[in-house]
Order: sequence, then structure tokens, then C-alpha cells
Amino acid sequence: MSTATDAKSVEPRIPLSKERVLRAAIGVADQGGIESLTMRRLAQDLGVEAMSLYYHVANKDQVLDGVVDVIITEINDAVGQIDVAAWGSDWKSTMRARILAARQILLRHPWAPEVIETRTTTTPSIMSYFEALLGVFRSGGFSYDLAHHAMHALGSRALGFSQELFKPDDAGPGAEDSAAVFEEMASRLPNLVGMMSEISHNDPDSTLGWCDDQAEFEFGLDLILNGLDRLRLPA
Repeated sequence: MSTATDAKSVEPRIPLSKERVLRAAIGVADQGGIESLTMRRLAQDLGVEAMSLYYHVANKDQVLDGVVDVIITEINDAVGQIDVAAWGSDWKSTMRARILAARQILLRHPWAPEVIETRTTTTPSIMSYFEALLGVFRSGGFSYDLAHHAMHALGSRALGFSQELFKPDDAGPGAEDSAAVFEEMASRLPNLVGMMSEISHNDPDSTLGWCDDQAEFEFGLDLILNGLDRLRLPA
């Protein structure tokens, strides 16, 4: 016979919901990268049958749309805490702070930029983010036309990451072969080899891509913001 104590020890089952599914999907991707996110793996982590997921998300594409929306909402919450008193008098510092705050959220989910680039749905959270960014430009004295140019110039940097021109194959030569490969390349591609010999991206905690580490991101961001600041002022 079960006792009252036994009954109390049984934890109530948390009902499945779309939010719970999306949060679990983010957890799977955070642990193993976006490649590890499948409907079967998601169901396993939630302790349900895979078919149960389809009551809340129609397919994996809808899961990806949803996780992007959740992450952009996290970004909106983070940038919303930034003091807006500086708007107008110091638009550039405010813009920089907002974008770097967005980047900090992405660094918690380093797989997210790759997913964001593939989405074609413009969600309310995305619209809210860019509405606020546009507000910073307008308060800083930008016309709508110049603000439009600025948005294009920033591109993905507005959300906190840089789009890579290309991604080298991870299955490159081993350490014993790399010197020979560089020597062979040097005769054909002296400038590229010279650059690659001098630069390094060895800060994985600040990196969202092959070249998208914090130093490179801030260099490009400051270059754009400084240029925009000069255009903002009348000649």
C-alpha cells in the first residue's frame, strides 16, 4: 500500500509546451552544436516520444525559427538594461554597448550565428531589436536615409557577429605536414601566407567563427561607427 509520504515523493510531470521544447533545443545545441540537434535527440532529452513534439512544432525548421526568436529575445532583454540616457549626446557609445551586449548572448550560444544566417522569417523580436537600433541612430542625429545606409554597413555586426567570407576545411594537414604546405603555398600566395604567419586567433572564449574573435569584431565595429559618426555631422 502506498503511503502519503510515497505520494509526495513523486514529482509532478512538467507538461510539454512550445517554450519547453525550444529551451530544450537550445540546451542540446549548446552542448553539442547545431549538428547534434535532431527531433529524435530533442525528444530523448525531454523524455517524450518524438511524435509528441509535433503538437508544438511542425518540423525542425520551425524549431530553428523558434530558437532564433528565443535568443533574440534574450538579446533584447540584455540590451534593454543599457542606460539610454546617453542617446543623442553619445550615440556611438550607446550603439557600441548594445551591439557588444548582443554579442555576449551569442557567445553563450556560439552555434546561433550560423542558424540566424539561414532564417528567412522576420520575427517580432528581430523587428524590436532593429527598431531600437534605429532609435539610437535617430537620437544621434541620423536621417532615415543615413540610418538605412548604416544598417547595411553594419550587416550582421548589428546583431553581434561577423559573417565569414569563407570557412577553411577543419580537416587540414597535420602538424608534420603544415610546414611543407606553407612552404609550397608561399611561392604561389606570398601575401596570404605572410598574413597567416603573423596573425592568430587563439581566444576561443571570444570567438564566433574562424576569424570572428572579439578583437577582430571590435576593430571592424569601431571602424564602421567612427566612419558613420563623421558622416552624421554636417560638413
